[in-house]
Amino acid sequence: MVALFYHPAFLEHDTCNHPESPDRLRAILSALASHGIPESSLLRPQPVDPELLAEVHDPHYIAAVEGAARSGGGYWDLDTYISPGSYEAAILAVGAATAAVDTVMSGARSAFALVRPPGHHALRNSAMGFCIFNNVAIAAQHAVKTHGLDRVLIVDWDVHHGNGTQDYFYDRSDVLFFSTHQHPFYPGTGATTETGVGPGKGYTVNVPLLAGVGDEGYQRIFDELLVPLAQEYKPQLILISAGYDVHVADPIGGMAVTTAGFHNMARTVRQLADQTDECYGRVAAILEGGYNIEALAASVLATITGLT
Repeated sequence: MVALFYHPAFLEHDTCNHPESPDRLRAILSALASHGIPESSLLRPQPVDPELLAEVHDPHYIAAVEGAARSGGGYWDLDTYISPGSYEAAILAVGAATAAVDTVMSGARSAFALVRPPGHHALRNSAMGFCIFNNVAIAAQHAVKTHGLDRVLIVDWDVHHGNGTQDYFYDRSDVLFFSTHQHPFYPGTGATTETGVGPGKGYTVNVPLLAGVGDEGYQRIFDELLVPLAQEYKPQLILISAGYDVHVADPIGGMAVTTAGFHNMARTVRQLADQTDECYGRVAAILEGGYNIEALAASVLATITGLT
């Protein structure tokens, strides 16, 4: 019911005891296996098309990441580590995100790219906040360029604001970016006044939240804000920046969402996609944050269930 994408190279992005560790994906794989979905059944992506990658990221930056990985890696900034395996993992992560788009555009109702490194902080010319390349932004650009869509909705429920995604589409109307996030919090962006510029005015919608919002609060936001916006926008595809650091057990975030809350949010997105004629039920999720590995694994399973 949900096409799942994964590649073993994601585990080779070695972050040296960083919260964004390979154990995150190992926990998800274990949880999937315990529910009858072995790793061997997951779909293997190919590396992203270099030309598509260069539409979102500066070619000099792409070369710098590849060079850093080839030379042994190190900290790009205080938060983001690049190891010898990071470049391959990053281009495969983007490849998984674009393959998820291709899959739902080809008739599948749902797909989930189980990737690392995550992506929504990555800027055009720099890594940031654990992120190297912006997986969801490139997936949306792929949907517009390759599949000819002109209304893509991105729903970002990570605890952190997806500043990189917002920046890329800030002056465009072919992608509507909707973000719920803890505020004030890293990276400091995502105020309600950030709504886009020029042709993109009104196509960025930020919902900054104080710490402690739980399942009921998020569901009200989805029901009272996201649903009416989506009904008006009539997306042809919905992408989810699926971050699980809003979970009550997460060591980094300060929100109070439970595993059931993720199921409910995913179910709401699923219903939106099904009820929008132009969308044909198409939803693709891309993994972002989430650093309590038990909560992460359970919440990914809950999301998959919600998407079905």
